[in-house]
Amino acid sequence: MVSRKDANKARLKRHKRVRAKISGTAERPRLAVYRSNANISAQIIDDVKGVTLVSASTFGKSFTADGGNKAAAREIGKMIAEKAIAQGITEVVFDRGGYLYHGRVSELAEGAREGGLKF
Repeated sequence: MVSRKDANKARLKRHKRVRAKISGTAERPRLAVYRSNANISAQIIDDVKGVTLVSASTFGKSFTADGGNKAAAREIGKMIAEKAIAQGITEVVFDRGGYLYHGRVSELAEGAREGGLKF
């Protein structure tokens, strides 16, 4: 009998491997991405203090459009960049969360770059 591999387990394994190499500091915090089938979210995290500085997602009531497409991901990227720049954050380290840099993850990154974040 053929058993199916757990995709999220494999993603978490990749995410651990990425997180072993990158970390957010006060000068250059980490832009972490989480993607589900229906939504996408991003956080800017200072790993030294262990605090989330800025966050944006399609979960909330402020976001009314469909959250599971590329347009929504680009919009979330722009929103997080706007919030970050308001707090004085201009440079971040991009953490794709174990996901492929493709589709909604790359659209979020491009939206953040359009919004003024550097990474």
